[in-house]
Amino acid sequence: MKRILYSSLAIGGLVLLSGCNGKMGQFKSEYFNTNPNPLEVVGQTVPATVTGNIPAKFFKKNASVTITPVLVYGGQQTAATPVTYQGEKVRGNNPVVNFNNGGTVTIPVNYLYNPDMQKSELFLTFNVQQGNKQYVLPQVKVANGIIATAALADAGTVNPATAADKFQRVINDKYTADIRFLINQANIRKGELDSQGVVDLNETLRSAAAAPNQEIEEINISSYASPEGAYDFNQRLAENREKNTTAYLEGQLKKDKITEFGELTKQFTAEDWDGFQQLVAASNIQDKDLILSVLSNVKDPEVREKEIRNLAAVFETLADQILPQLRRSHITASINTIGKSDEELARLAQNDPKSLTVDELLYAATLTDDNNRKAQIYEQATRIYPNDFRGFNNLGKAQFINKDYASAIANLNKAARLAPNSSEVAMNQGLVQLVNKDFNGANRSFSNAAGLEGLGDALGVYYLTQGDNAAAVKAFGSSKSNNAALAQILTKNYAAAKNTLGAIANPDATTYYLTAILGARTNNASMVTTNLDKAIKLDNALANMALNDLEFANFNLGSIIK
Repeated sequence: MKRILYSSLAIGGLVLLSGCNGKMGQFKSEYFNTNPNPLEVVGQTVPATVTGNIPAKFFKKNASVTITPVLVYGGQQTAATPVTYQGEKVRGNNPVVNFNNGGTVTIPVNYLYNPDMQKSELFLTFNVQQGNKQYVLPQVKVANGIIATAALADAGTVNPATAADKFQRVINDKYTADIRFLINQANIRKGELDSQGVVDLNETLRSAAAAPNQEIEEINISSYASPEGAYDFNQRLAENREKNTTAYLEGQLKKDKITEFGELTKQFTAEDWDGFQQLVAASNIQDKDLILSVLSNVKDPEVREKEIRNLAAVFETLADQILPQLRRSHITASINTIGKSDEELARLAQNDPKSLTVDELLYAATLTDDNNRKAQIYEQATRIYPNDFRGFNNLGKAQFINKDYASAIANLNKAARLAPNSSEVAMNQGLVQLVNKDFNGANRSFSNAAGLEGLGDALGVYYLTQGDNAAAVKAFGSSKSNNAALAQILTKNYAAAKNTLGAIANPDATTYYLTAILGARTNNASMVTTNLDKAIKLDNALANMALNDLEFANFNLGSIIK
């Protein structure tokens, strides 16, 4: 009986010692699961989680294991933050893995992405501290490659904001004069025809008729009677004033040999209550509020006049100050000034830019599709009109399109000093910051451009760089661009992405490459090969990219990439 008990204790002691003594066994790849696998770019980083299920009787009670995720690519490697787990006999604050039962370990992974990482492998390395001994266990592969589709977001393709010119080909101006009449009379007095207003109007009409860049679009005569007395009498009076004024004006136009004056329109108003109300409202007449109340509340003209006449003291003032101003014919001449033609503006911008106004010069830049020519014109604008921010902003835009980001930000900063509150400048500064990966700066700049039309595309790319693909889709709205389609692909809205890509006005290599990715994700082999072929013909560098792209791992690209 004693020998049996001794043997049992001995066996138990051996089991107990085996939990501490001896080295750790090798970790196996089947212990680990990586999510996602393959890895995937999100924004600017490659995040993942490796979960390990450690079997029973494996993790030594007196051991600490530091696990480091290492991404191996192109002859180099990058380590993520290590994590440490320990056995139950180790004094420390690390998570414990039980020897008898095993346990779960969680290893977070995050790398700042660069394109060299696309073809890569993720390994776990194991450094063991066991008592006074340190040793390394063989590394284990836990993931293969990175899907880098999100990295196709490109701030450099967003259209920067233009600070608009105010050029108008046709500038319309209105010139007016009044001919006043005595009470109950319609004859035009010589003194009225010699008034400065009538003299100036006639001179303006003569000048416009003679000028090669002006045209008289219309002349209008509106004649009025003041709103006192019988309505029928006032109607005849206003009509006669209109006839006499028309006869005078037609005679004057004939005398001045003005034959082109558009249309001569005319009308009369029997009782000018609207004019009466406006003059009273602008006056300092006593009880004017009471008069205005009568005008607002009493609709019948005869009752209205009677109510006002009952204000005897006030009516006398009205008769002296207000009513005489309503007995008139109002003449309005609408004259157009015709600006330089597009051909003239383009020629002068090339040969004599100083002869153009700033708005003409800025407009001239819109007449060419050559971005380098635009930049030249905007540069002229900054030299000739150095205090106008629009030249610097638009020059910065042209330089951004040419990918000269250093020059672009220099000119945009000048524009910002001239116009600190310009939304266009703020958006464009944000785009340069986004290209330069200054995401905090871009966020501030875009906030300062809030409400600007066209900001959505810039914000959409910003959200893509931050990994917020749903917010990117919302920001892009109905935009038809590669970046907008990318956001839809990343949120798995493949039908919307297909429509967006098909609606892009000027498809480029990226458009076709994204369409090929869409084909791969929807298992459409012909869509993959047809569009990859188009993409590679436009940009041969995409051939090597496609070979390493795990989006196409299940497709044979040999027919298009040789």
